[in-house]
Amino acid sequence: MSTFSNTLAFIGGGNMASAIIGGLIRQGMKPEQILVVEPFAETAAKLLSDFGITALSAADPSLSRADLVVWAVKPQVFSEAAAPVMPFTRSALHLSVAAGIRTDSICRWLGTNRVVRCMPNTPALVGQGMTGLFPCPTVTLADQALVERVISTTGKFLWLQQESQLDAVTALSGSGPAYVFYFLEAMTEAGASMGLSAAQAYQLAVATFSGASSLAAASTEPAEVLRQRVTSKGGTTYAAITALETSGVKASFVKAMHAAEVRARELGDEFGKA
Repeated sequence: MSTFSNTLAFIGGGNMASAIIGGLIRQGMKPEQILVVEPFAETAAKLLSDFGITALSAADPSLSRADLVVWAVKPQVFSEAAAPVMPFTRSALHLSVAAGIRTDSICRWLGTNRVVRCMPNTPALVGQGMTGLFPCPTVTLADQALVERVISTTGKFLWLQQESQLDAVTALSGSGPAYVFYFLEAMTEAGASMGLSAAQAYQLAVATFSGASSLAAASTEPAEVLRQRVTSKGGTTYAAITALETSGVKASFVKAMHAAEVRARELGDEFGKA
């Protein structure tokens, strides 16, 4: 098992922080190498029971030991959370998972340009996440390698050339699990209305999404070709796809993701002014 020589600090100890912490510990990092600032007692208690980490209720000088600070806070509280942390972490590398908050705001609040923004998603909780990453120009290759090592414990990652692309990542993969769950709800409802039990329908739907995703990942062909392969004209799948097209589902789905991208930009405007 690999070992980490770095010390990491997490500002916020909720689900996304726990996903990363769990991955790090599975890869050999010791709990004493991880600092967490978490003011909520219930969340702090869970960190202790799950990982043996005693969380700090507020920032203190121990944060100066951190090589990397992971910001796992809600966008609306980022600037407030940054103020007490900044004096201890100016020399650290910073990784933000806060949706929408842009690097210029983060750099201003933290007094450093060593900042990487990322947009993960909730499958990180089971090691199947997808994370988009964007580095400030002053972030070194060594810094990027450290970020990669940390994020890879939660799944896959993709570096982006433009920060604005993170809004698209937010709309596509960041919010994407909710779209999958939405379709799982619909498939379960349909299956139950056709005589299956809800449990049977849900089992079939989940396995179908998982299997189709694995098939797409293993194939070099685009999704359109894979879809056409199972859509014989006049068959059952053709009937279903025709109904979806007639109802404008694809166009509505694309419109929905554009709405998510717009909201991601709005978050940066709304909470990045402080």
